Amino acid sequence: MSPHPLSTPIDEGTVQVELAAGVAHVRFHHPKGNSLPGALLKRLADAVTATGARDDVQVLVLRSEGNGPFCAGASFDELKSIADRTMGREFFMGFARLILAMTRCPKPVIARVHGKAVGGGVGVVAAADYAMATAQASLRLSELAVGIGPFVVGPVIERKIGMGRFEAMAVDADWRTAAWGEQAGLYARVVATLPELDAAVDELAAKLAASNPSALAQIKRVCWAGTEHWEQLLEERAAVSGELVLSEFSRKAIAAFGR
Repeated sequence: MSPHPLSTPIDEGTVQVELAAGVAHVRFHHPKGNSLPGALLKRLADAVTATGARDDVQVLVLRSEGNGPFCAGASFDELKSIADRTMGREFFMGFARLILAMTRCPKPVIARVHGKAVGGGVGVVAAADYAMATAQASLRLSELAVGIGPFVVGPVIERKIGMGRFEAMAVDADWRTAAWGEQAGLYARVVATLPELDAAVDELAAKLAASNPSALAQIKRVCWAGTEHWEQLLEERAAVSGELVLSEFSRKAIAAFGR
């Protein structure tokens, strides 16, 4: 497996792409729970887009590093630094661009979810074509707790689990188990241990890499049909979040969360 690093400074996190036998592993890491600051979101979206366009890639596996969370969502350090609506909108557009990169990618995207997914991390899970997780990979939409809401990630989560379940996640902001995620449709498969997860991911990725690429592309088009308007929709949602994050309530809640 040959690495193709796409690294950023350590405080912005890192992205690395590894290729082998038609399978591209797109790895991201941030020292704070694999959270996603704007620079890392951009690198990750760019990596998905560039890798998905390669002729020698048939399937992408999106994964994060470490033994902690799969993705802790938005960077609280960056949320605290947002000074105006333009900055706020641009930050949340980072999640929009990653979701669009994953759903518009012509190759299937498998999410390997080894740990908890929070906020925007749940959106990343939902934007995958097939997500596999361990029993430790619980889920939570925590945005309301800091005075905003899961507006940008909402459409892709709702598409996977339905409006009723999405609204419940958004309103009560409680943890859902991985078993709940499988039953709801966010996870296609849940296994007990990390070795089992890696074996299952590798098996499916190899099977897809050996499948008819034209058939896979058509399946993906069918599954994401009706999302053609998402560029405009997610931009509108990013503007809503970018305004809410400036409210006095959000400022106090984010500051308290970070302590």
